[in-house]
Amino acid sequence: MEFSILADAFSKMESTTKRLELTQHLVELFEKTPQDVISRIVYLLQGKLRPDFEGIELGVAERLAIRAIAKSAGSDNAEKNIESEYRKSGDLGHAASKILEQKEQTTFMVQDITVERVYENLFTIAKLEGSKTQDRKMKYISGLLNDASPVEAKFILKILLGTLRLGVAENTVMDALAIAFTGNKENRKILEYAYNVSSDLGKVAETIASKGLAGIEGFEINLFNPIRPMLADRVKSEEEAIEKLGIKFAAEYKLDGERVQLHIEGEKVVLFSRSLENITSYYPDIVEKIPKAIQAHKVILEAEAVAINENTGEFLPFQELMHRRRKYQVEKAVSQYPITVNFFDVLYHDGKSCLELAYNERRNLLEKIVKQDDFAKHIPMSIINNQGDIEEFLENSINSGCEGVMLKMLDKPYQAGARGSYWLKLKREYQNELGDSLDLVVIGAFFGKGRRTGKYGTLLLASYDYDTDTFTSICKVGTGFTDEDLDQLYQILSDKVTIKKNPRIDSEMEADVWFEPELVIEVVASEITLSPIHKAARNEIRKDTGLALRFPKFTGKIRLEKDAEDASTNEEVMTLFKGQKKVAHDKNLM
Repeated sequence: MEFSILADAFSKMESTTKRLELTQHLVELFEKTPQDVISRIVYLLQGKLRPDFEGIELGVAERLAIRAIAKSAGSDNAEKNIESEYRKSGDLGHAASKILEQKEQTTFMVQDITVERVYENLFTIAKLEGSKTQDRKMKYISGLLNDASPVEAKFILKILLGTLRLGVAENTVMDALAIAFTGNKENRKILEYAYNVSSDLGKVAETIASKGLAGIEGFEINLFNPIRPMLADRVKSEEEAIEKLGIKFAAEYKLDGERVQLHIEGEKVVLFSRSLENITSYYPDIVEKIPKAIQAHKVILEAEAVAINENTGEFLPFQELMHRRRKYQVEKAVSQYPITVNFFDVLYHDGKSCLELAYNERRNLLEKIVKQDDFAKHIPMSIINNQGDIEEFLENSINSGCEGVMLKMLDKPYQAGARGSYWLKLKREYQNELGDSLDLVVIGAFFGKGRRTGKYGTLLLASYDYDTDTFTSICKVGTGFTDEDLDQLYQILSDKVTIKKNPRIDSEMEADVWFEPELVIEVVASEITLSPIHKAARNEIRKDTGLALRFPKFTGKIRLEKDAEDASTNEEVMTLFKGQKKVAHDKNLM
């Protein structure tokens, strides 16, 4: 397949911020795409080469890309010209396109640029290691650029540098696949299930293109392919929990650790994070010790890895655990920050999926599979029959150093990739007037003044609208940041800057800088108010009015373990708003 077809589609998607138009461009692209190429197209659309859990990254630096462009351009001043153009546009792909336009007038194409060739070359670049790696990478890059048109070069470089920001979310891709290959957008739900159990959107695309819905319906769990985790809604009170769950349900301690999905076959253990990253290397102690506690040959389990005080057994905050996220000296970090592994669910057992089993069946099975010792534990669980039971269990949880409790329906299945009312979370801070801890996405920033000059002084935050797959502005936050926090956030956000607002961002405010909606931070606030400016839950409470946080404050927690889609949802924000006393007593506000 000619790469020019893909580059043309990318150009069209770059020029719009409307989701319906993005979807239509994708449908047209998929209809032109051969079956054996479509998985590569889908990966490239996502700015990757393989699913996240395989951990394949391109790792090409800007300086190397500039050298490759200059080599392809072939003029004496090419490198200086590229850097000048790059400073003007802030986009190296665009700069390359401009510089190579002159070359196009004087050079014939030597070899066709196809999607297959671009993909295979990029894959080779990603796998290169050893001596003279940079020189070898440059050879592959310049080889592609030599044969590429300026527009093709632009997008090849954007993929290489991780700056292909089309605003295309997974849900949009699945919508387009459903329309292109089944003629019905409603079939997205079937594709979504396949994606939830495989975490491989490229494989889903290839299957629907070649085998239709019959192939998709045959998707099964595969060991060492992570399952997208089930998520919980939040509630702010015991009364609200009983209203949603009924009079009898399970409660578990909510630990402040890292959620881990363990895939085990005999002595082989592979660990995935909540965001499906392979994190096995950070937990050599789990790999070594856990097989001894497992009474099954093949199993997929979920657990919370929690840092502990080895002397007292006390649970330590999540930030302590993040010291393990080191490329080097992992063994030292393991000894300094010991953990326990606290199991709470089973998803697969000896060749059979457990997703359709009710919670109480999965819990009983879990307790048979995991033999408890000093390292492997069952998360404490109790059956709740009344409000007093919740209050007592919550108090015990807090006294044990936990964040709160998880509340789960006894007779419901595990809904992979879904957030719903089968699972609820109740934290201690949710019990004040607001229920004030929210995980929000950083979508923009405003430059600081005074001692914050040269840094971002205020961040623009958004909640997640699940129905539209967008991020809706909810507040600006400029308090709670230490100088160290601001330095760290500036570094983290530097590679997420975009030239224009991502189409998934819904904001009337114009930020000084826009970001890819990726980074999640935790904030507290005094209350939630109606807002004519912010877009969270727009028109849900009152026409032409959204919701906003009053007096928001950063808590100090950067939630690197969370994807943007795991942020607090508009539905959660509305629930918190309606639960505020003054709202509950003033029907005019509803």
